[in-house]
Amino acid sequence: MSKTVIIGGVAGGATAAARLRRLDENMEIIMMERGKYISYANCGLPYYIGDVIKSRDSLLVQTPQAMKSKFNIDVRVENEVVKINREERTVDVKNSDGTLYKESYDNLIIATGSSPLKPPIPGIDGEGIYTLWNVDDTDRIRKLVDTQHPRTAAVIGGGFIGLEMAENLHKRGIHVSIIEAQNQVMAPIDFEMAQMLHENIDLNGVELCLGDGVSSFERKENGTLINLSSGKSIAANMVLLSIGVRPNSQLAKEAGLPLNEKGGIKTDKTLRTEDPYIWAVGDVIEVENLVTGKNVMIPLAGPANKQGRIAANNICRLDDQMEEYEGSLGTSVAQVFDLTAAATGVNEKTLQSLGMTKGKDYEVALINQKSHAGYYPMAIPLTLKLLFGLDGKIFGAQIVGQDGVDKRIDTIATTMRVGGTIRDLAKLELAYAPPYSSAKDPVNMAGFVADNIIKGLVRFVMPEEISDDMVVLDVSEDVERSVWQMPGSIHIPLGQLRARMGELPKEKTIVTYCAIGVRSYNGARMLMQNGFHDVRVLAGGSGFYKTFYSKPERKGFEQIKEEVREVSDKEIKILDCCGLQCPGPIMKVNAALNGMEEGECIKVSATDMGFAKDVESWCERTGNTFEGRERKGKENIVTIRKGSQVTMAQQSCQAAAELPQGKTMVVFDGDLDKVLASFIIANGAAAMGRPVTMFFTFWGLNALRKSTYVKVKKSFIEKMFGRMMPRGTSKLKLSNMNMLGMGTKMMKSVMKKKNVSSLEELMEQAKKNGVKLVACTMSMDVMGIRPEELIDGVELAGVASYLGDAEKSNVNLFI
Repeated sequence: MSKTVIIGGVAGGATAAARLRRLDENMEIIMMERGKYISYANCGLPYYIGDVIKSRDSLLVQTPQAMKSKFNIDVRVENEVVKINREERTVDVKNSDGTLYKESYDNLIIATGSSPLKPPIPGIDGEGIYTLWNVDDTDRIRKLVDTQHPRTAAVIGGGFIGLEMAENLHKRGIHVSIIEAQNQVMAPIDFEMAQMLHENIDLNGVELCLGDGVSSFERKENGTLINLSSGKSIAANMVLLSIGVRPNSQLAKEAGLPLNEKGGIKTDKTLRTEDPYIWAVGDVIEVENLVTGKNVMIPLAGPANKQGRIAANNICRLDDQMEEYEGSLGTSVAQVFDLTAAATGVNEKTLQSLGMTKGKDYEVALINQKSHAGYYPMAIPLTLKLLFGLDGKIFGAQIVGQDGVDKRIDTIATTMRVGGTIRDLAKLELAYAPPYSSAKDPVNMAGFVADNIIKGLVRFVMPEEISDDMVVLDVSEDVERSVWQMPGSIHIPLGQLRARMGELPKEKTIVTYCAIGVRSYNGARMLMQNGFHDVRVLAGGSGFYKTFYSKPERKGFEQIKEEVREVSDKEIKILDCCGLQCPGPIMKVNAALNGMEEGECIKVSATDMGFAKDVESWCERTGNTFEGRERKGKENIVTIRKGSQVTMAQQSCQAAAELPQGKTMVVFDGDLDKVLASFIIANGAAAMGRPVTMFFTFWGLNALRKSTYVKVKKSFIEKMFGRMMPRGTSKLKLSNMNMLGMGTKMMKSVMKKKNVSSLEELMEQAKKNGVKLVACTMSMDVMGIRPEELIDGVELAGVASYLGDAEKSNVNLFI
């Protein structure tokens, strides 16, 4: 009967023990654990401190008693292996009472894991400074929070545990400061992606100190004074260290087993060390990075579990050929307040450190997509960054968003694991229903965009790559530009670009931008096919650009408290706009303010991130006062006071100074006579030199459809809509006296005899006269109409775009 001794439990050790027993009922298995617990959910520890996980017992995955009864494994807690005697194949063990004994083995598995890193900073071992790594650490911190109720806490380090602890301490009502020596949190993702986390951390009321390391800790009466390299000091009632981890490899080192420069045990691919009777798994070993082929340390629970299983298979010789651990992608995910950040493969920093150059050795696709179909409630943006080679090989991906992030990163990681390329991402057939995804999933879209980059159909520019010698072109609508515009940019809405591209210099680099990048890509393609040789698209759109350069004003805890108290003294109306997409929240806010008195406040909750970012500018434009905003879960809570220092009389005088001259109309009905009337009025106004906007929505969209069938991918319901609705102007019927089509034919005949232009001719005249034809994107989604099915010259926009033109008009018709 063979005998296997396992040093350490938790992920790798406990998995190996259970697998050994399932493979060999007669093997003697002994697990040595120097602590009290052999298998616990270490990833869940912060959430128990934050009271998200209510029961402490739920953290304990296996107990020694359960391992004995279920698997007949001899579990010895509080038994520390202090020496490995390789020649005699024994280990020296120190018992809980301090006595030593020897235990022999046929095979030995080292699963000693890792420990929190504590650099030699003065005062780091002082009272009130904690680390979180095991159940005992959790009990100490939970007791402190429950009994002493600290008001302030400082988290040193912005990695996984640091961010999770910051969030959970914040949930317990503690004001938290995160101190990170690097210029970003969450090292696996690149800086521009981390900026979204920085912005969100700030919105949630947590102070963030980046690029500033700790020089010393000083114990004070009510806590600890943290002195930073910059000379700044932060006082906290409690301090949590989350600086990093180091492998617990001292035993292996003293036994003469080879280690790498970071202290990781070296193994072959079967997870056997230099000694044929000693195996190693988990955080304590080095593994191969599947992308770079280099040996690295990846301390994650998923790989540790798989390694424990493989080591057990090889000890039992499950197959004739030993099983190999092929390496790791380092796929990871973390919740950072209401955002989720995930990564797989390598980031751009790693590629550059390997001497790779963007454009020569790798490319970047960065897109903004909705978590599910845009027309279904609570569709929330996610940002995806894909790194790939010019041959299509995927190097890595990073995603930040509120919903659907985990399944997208898993899909990309799976594609990478089986050797797939960016073209495989485009080909993937993924489950689709409006509550879960879109017909073109964000993963598919990332593949499409990457393929376009390789084929030369599009070039992207990151926010930091924009230079003064580039011409920045804003192709968004007037109402969007009135809220925000990139400094020094030129504005030509997408619908006007074909007619106005002569205003742009062909010899310069043109950078197009819009809100998220779809319109700017269309604009770039238009320019590239009309003699503009260097056209690029701003990656991620203006929303991503604003986040990249965001430097939120950081306020002390006391100042935040005072502001909240000042606003709360007044009667505040509550407006729930959660789940509404832009411009839904702003329309509800506007309607609510119209019914309020000057000086009254309204508190608006919305999940739309665009509203949260731009509401301050909107308030300034509309003469209202932005009081402040905060973050609660997935909601942005914004407080607005009606009116401002500019009086209503002053606003009236300003309005009278510039009387609007534009004409706008909403074409809601698709009846022939009503559409005819719309275009007759539009052409008349255009002939008078007035700007005209026609906003087609619902049934009115049928007038803009092409008369010929266009093959596009649709759901069954969308196909049904398409068959039932008239396709183009030739199929429109009269609202009255249609008489099964006879009346319609008579009307067209009479118009021809009277030399009245046909509807088709009126539409062409309108386009030549500069009438703006706008198709409502929301209605298109609802009715299953695709952009490819519309006639040329039609702009795609939402209500906000139409309202922007309506504000400049003195006539607005609903037809």
